[in-house]
Amino acid sequence: MDKDKLWQTVLENLKLTLSSANFATWFPQTFLNQIKAVDQTHQIVEIATPSTFVKDTIENRYYGLIKEALDKTTEKKNDLIFVVKQLKQTTKIKKNEKGTLFAKIELKKPSQEAILRAGLRPDFNFETFAVNTTNQMAHAAAMAVADSPGKGYNPLFLYGGVGVGKTHLMQAIGTAVLERRPRINIIYCMGEEFTTEIVDAIRKKTTKQFKDKYRSAKILLIDDIQFIAGKIMVQEEFFHTFNAIWRAGGQIVMTSDRRPDEISNLESRLRSRFEGGLTIDIQDPDFELRTAIVLIKSQQRKIKLPMDIAQLIASNVTSTRRLEGFLVRLATEAKTKNEPLTPELASALLGMTNAETLPKKLVKPKEILGAVANYYGFKNKELLGPRRPKKLALARQVLMYLLRTELKMPLMDIGQFLNNRDHTTVMYGVDKITHFLPESEELRVEMVGIKQKLYG
Repeated sequence: MDKDKLWQTVLENLKLTLSSANFATWFPQTFLNQIKAVDQTHQIVEIATPSTFVKDTIENRYYGLIKEALDKTTEKKNDLIFVVKQLKQTTKIKKNEKGTLFAKIELKKPSQEAILRAGLRPDFNFETFAVNTTNQMAHAAAMAVADSPGKGYNPLFLYGGVGVGKTHLMQAIGTAVLERRPRINIIYCMGEEFTTEIVDAIRKKTTKQFKDKYRSAKILLIDDIQFIAGKIMVQEEFFHTFNAIWRAGGQIVMTSDRRPDEISNLESRLRSRFEGGLTIDIQDPDFELRTAIVLIKSQQRKIKLPMDIAQLIASNVTSTRRLEGFLVRLATEAKTKNEPLTPELASALLGMTNAETLPKKLVKPKEILGAVANYYGFKNKELLGPRRPKKLALARQVLMYLLRTELKMPLMDIGQFLNNRDHTTVMYGVDKITHFLPESEELRVEMVGIKQKLYG
């Protein structure tokens, strides 16, 4: 059996074990690069992957599964080596293998024009959507809808917080359909845009044109649908639009920041329609997913970002929308100063000391308390006390952040240390500093100063 057929056999075995979303994310751009025989019963197999991140993930997660499949197929003992190497020729992704993290989409001109005409972002596609356990179900459902619009999950209702990928997945559905069928009528709009259009149509007496436009859609993508709640005329029109598209076999996809039953002032008949299909919660991205997002964004912007820097960013910036902003700032800073991208440069922008990655002396909570109080000119008991003037409140939040990030203290323990404050107060303080650090040069300087007092 030649190496290409051998690898296809291994992939078929993996398909039976892994979810379709995980398989589609990690394996389509892999191939068996070479086989080196050690003896008649032992060989070394070199497996090529498209990037360092994919290589590390497959090696750490799926080494055992791949080895088992190879041992069974070859009836030999196989040692695996993973390398980063691209295929010399472009490999088309099969219909059921959409979505590697780093595959490039080469859109034909008609579909590219159709995507732009529909108001979709070409980079919001399945290939650039990073998948893990927090969004795996939503990703799989979106791909199923893209494969067979109007046949299965209809409507598809995606909800979650800011920056979890709702809009990306919704637009990916439209992009995937238009790649195959550029002439299909897809409408994408925000809930606010839908509201504005119906108000203008009533004022200008063009409601017929409005109805014809929306009710003729084969796929309707509505972002932030919660915006129509409480608006009687808008809800009335959307109800009839929804029914017209649904009865004609069209597909409806909606996103919101909350579940249908949590949207206040939403008519019960609309709530019933929204809940009649599949409703999926997309959770906030964990560290692993944030790392993948940083790497994807860096590749899109042609920034060569080492894995250690991507992980450093992901561990300090929790908002996915801020990730891209920080990445742009990091690249701009490196270009302006004519410096390479280094962990030290990233650490400086994040408000960390250059010694951040080196072993630190062991410090205690009281030492961090003293360092923060001393830096900001307060007494220890003031930081632990109930007063909340602006500067004191900020110093207290910095203290919470340092106790959490430097000592890895649980939120409840931090609250107890700060005179029995509620753990939700601590969580808010830590999140606020985490989000503020990449934006505030002043805060980063202050953080460096405090850490120098602690470790200097």
